[in-house]
Amino acid sequence: MGLDMNSIMRQAQKMQEKMARIQEELANERIEHTTGGGMVKCVVNGQGEVLSISIDPEALTEGHEMLEDMILMAVREALAKSSDLQQQRMSSITGGMNIPGMM
Repeated sequence: MGLDMNSIMRQAQKMQEKMARIQEELANERIEHTTGGGMVKCVVNGQGEVLSISIDPEALTEGHEMLEDMILMAVREALAKSSDLQQQRMSSITGGMNIPGMM
């Protein structure tokens, strides 16, 4: 049973096209996480880029350390959700295999 290099190359090209489409879709996804009862909101896209951070003026009265913690938590959680979404979408292509360098 020999390897059909043309078939392998076509499959690799299809996989590459699917990956490019998923990357485009991820760039358009909006993921948000709020902390402090909604006082701080971080919005990221599916590629892990921070798009916005919103701070309710009421949060400014909480003290700077508390505000810093709320911002940090909102950013970390939004990025974690983005990473989970990336892994979920890419596993649809890789069949759940963890292929280094895919994302």
